[in-house]
Amino acid sequence: MQFYYGQQMPLRILDEVEFWKLQEEEHTVVIREALDHLEEEYVDALKKWEQALSETHQKAVSFVESVNRSHYVRKQLHNQVIQLVTYSLDESMKFIELCRQIKTHSSAAKDRPIAKTILDHIIRESEYFIGIARTVLYSNNRS
Repeated sequence: MQFYYGQQMPLRILDEVEFWKLQEEEHTVVIREALDHLEEEYVDALKKWEQALSETHQKAVSFVESVNRSHYVRKQLHNQVIQLVTYSLDESMKFIELCRQIKTHSSAAKDRPIAKTILDHIIRESEYFIGIARTVLYSNNRS
């Protein structure tokens, strides 16, 4: 992510949150569809995650609309954006934990190389977002 967006930087950050939360939401469906005979506890957990990630995605969309309507991003709105990024980072870390649990403990994934490949890919994508979020938060703490 480039940091030369100036006044539009909150919008750029929100674009990332919006994109990655939608990705993670879709990944819950990919896991459920790709892993035959996935245990009910994981299916249920993934459905709950799908809902939670959808809600975070919608919050990002709402903030994008607010920032778009603002000629100047006030400190309070900027702080709310940073809180959303912090929340999103934490949410992604917890989603990765679930993916790792499935990879390690689910009989639908343990002995299937394709299942492990899918889960590893999903984990890497969420880790990529975490890197972006940390960079944003680190740069925000320095200013």
